[in-house]
Amino acid sequence: MSTKGSSPGGSLLELVLIVAVALGLALGIQAFLVKPYRIPSPSMVPTLEIGQRVLVNRIGERFSDPEVGDVIVFHPPTGAERSDRKCADTPPPGQVCTKPTGRKADVNYIKRVVAGPGDKISLQDGHVILNGKRQREPFSEPCDGGEGCDYPETVTVPAGHYFMMGDNRGASDDSRFWGPVPRKWIIGGAFATYWPPKRIGLL
Repeated sequence: MSTKGSSPGGSLLELVLIVAVALGLALGIQAFLVKPYRIPSPSMVPTLEIGQRVLVNRIGERFSDPEVGDVIVFHPPTGAERSDRKCADTPPPGQVCTKPTGRKADVNYIKRVVAGPGDKISLQDGHVILNGKRQREPFSEPCDGGEGCDYPETVTVPAGHYFMMGDNRGASDDSRFWGPVPRKWIIGGAFATYWPPKRIGLL
């Protein structure tokens, strides 16, 4: 008894279905679970270099709030992408921006959470003073006395907001200039690097 092999048309249809399912799974994973992100600037040096790629956990942020120390991908307030780093209100001398503009920008940023809702924060030589205590931040680069290094006036992070800063304190455009980020604008936490191969690892 002989058996008939698959027709060329049937094999092609099966291949198309496999590719479609694989593509659908990949898009679904990226949309709801894990998203790759390329580091576009030196603001997170030395933790993350320009061109390095990280994986962002999108689902985790739906069930738990970020913590101080987490590296987060988010939408900054509108105006953050501008050269003048717009704050909704002009802060007094020696004080960071505490009021972001009311709309999120279309761009994505990656920074570290340095303060959460209700925390009190000031800055000394680029180092965070959180609730009266200078934080141990071995991951940060020195500020070297540049713009944004010293903000001695203590401010309180608003409810539902997170204060973001780059690890490269002297070369980061962050919440100091355009304010804390609303919880709903956070995309997810970066948890691992996958490129280049020599820098593969967990964050």
